[in-house]
Amino acid sequence: MQETVSANLQLLEEAVNARDGSAVLKAAEYLHYADLAQFQESLLEKEEVSFFAKVLGPRIYADVLAELPEELVEESLFSFGTTEQRELFSHLKDDDKTDILRAVSDDRRVEILSILEKKDKDLVGSLLEYDEETAGGWMTTQVGRIATDMTVKQALESLRKNQESTETISRIFVVDENHILQGKVRLRDLAFSTWDTPIRDIMQIVEHPILATADQEEVSMTMKKYDLMLAAVVDDSNRLLGVVTHDDAMEIAEQESTEDMERIAGLTGEQSESSYLYTTILTHFKRRFLWLFGLALLAVASGYVMLRYENVLSEIYMLALFLPMVIAAGGNTGGQAATMVIRAMALGELTPADSLQVAWKESRLGALLGFSLAVLIFIICITLLPAFRAPVPDSISYVDFALAVSISLGLQVMFSALIGALLPLGARAAKLDPAVIAAPAITTIVDVIGMAIYFTTAQLILSL
Repeated sequence: MQETVSANLQLLEEAVNARDGSAVLKAAEYLHYADLAQFQESLLEKEEVSFFAKVLGPRIYADVLAELPEELVEESLFSFGTTEQRELFSHLKDDDKTDILRAVSDDRRVEILSILEKKDKDLVGSLLEYDEETAGGWMTTQVGRIATDMTVKQALESLRKNQESTETISRIFVVDENHILQGKVRLRDLAFSTWDTPIRDIMQIVEHPILATADQEEVSMTMKKYDLMLAAVVDDSNRLLGVVTHDDAMEIAEQESTEDMERIAGLTGEQSESSYLYTTILTHFKRRFLWLFGLALLAVASGYVMLRYENVLSEIYMLALFLPMVIAAGGNTGGQAATMVIRAMALGELTPADSLQVAWKESRLGALLGFSLAVLIFIICITLLPAFRAPVPDSISYVDFALAVSISLGLQVMFSALIGALLPLGARAAKLDPAVIAAPAITTIVDVIGMAIYFTTAQLILSL
């Protein structure tokens, strides 16, 4: 299957390069619009984009435009004239119309709204009032609706009349005369019931309707948790406004997971919808530089600790051999704990109110991990150091040295586990993104703390 797609993409590229419109249409006929959108991302010249869009035409290109990254939408849309733009918008789903209008500049948005029919203009205007990261920002109003006082025959006739304006009928929602959500029916319920059966007799309760103002992450989590194909979106009065479809829920989940991964990696700024290869170097630079600079400044604290305990290192420079191990163990432990807690929060398993339980759990886990590692390192030290005749002062035995290293390692692991688990929870309580506090920041913080623990422990046990 993938080989066929690749072959057709190759034919499409050759057709665009040759400016052969008929060959473009022939190759595009066997490609999904998502593949066509990805192909357009690879086009480097404006002339190529304009030719590609115009050859496909408004009807076909509407689906392609809906799949493009936001930064490519405006240029692509205005490859068409006013009449073609109006036709293109007539073929778009209402939620895609809203997404496209959000992606263009304010002046272009006004220009597009001026060419739409009043019905579409009013609909899109109402959807634009919702934040794009809410249920209302993702919903489509093209949903199957029937009334509570209908029979099965009347319901089917109503759906048949509105089939062009209905995106999905896998779930059909039942409303009263005031559009208050009453229930839902499946298409099979209508198909297998007699025509005179009242809708009230076969409708089911709608599980977990979502407020239009709910955050998009709540939408995705609710649909996943309750295995919903469609999530009903309602207002404060429980009036049915629209639905969020399962494909939108998958896109939300992808956005949220990508955002968490990027924050954990220390990337700032707006998330780019373009793939890695088609995101500009300047965009990558802007998103990486600030975190790197901030963490570099924070790492100066590590140098201060080294300077503060210079006398300890000068007396026993063998301590420098084990310092990277202690520091790395703390960073790895803190990173593991933070990842587990952030994942649990993302799945709705933890809230800041659970901080004490998390602290107790990670304290015990950190102590167990720290003790186990400390014992192993102690055995390694008292075995290998004498064998290699490691240079330590005559006043200090290998057992004392091994004890200092192993105890500092155990303490570092225990505290790092606790810090790594509690920092994301603290961030959530402070209304910050927990992922921002993750890997890069935690690693730098536990590095500084680890150095302090290491040198202080060595100083006390070795009487330096």
